[in-house]
Amino acid sequence: MVQKRSRIKHTATFEERLAEEALRFREAAKDLPPGSHAQELLLRRARQAETASHINNCLRSPRLQPPKELQNLAAGQKK
Repeated sequence: MVQKRSRIKHTATFEERLAEEALRFREAAKDLPPGSHAQELLLRRARQAETASHINNCLRSPRLQPPKELQNLAAGQKK
């Protein structure tokens, strides 16, 4: 029997959700003692969310073009 995946309809964009996550992690890190292991982990997660948002923006950039080989495959053309 095949198990069906549950689908989630997001109301916020991916970038908005990443920004909210980074903000939550930074707020939680403020409540912890400076330099503690837990604070460092929260700050790392905040930086990861910000980096993911930056990478996503780069990938969605109109200046970024796929390699010619992939364009040919997408168009159904062969060399």
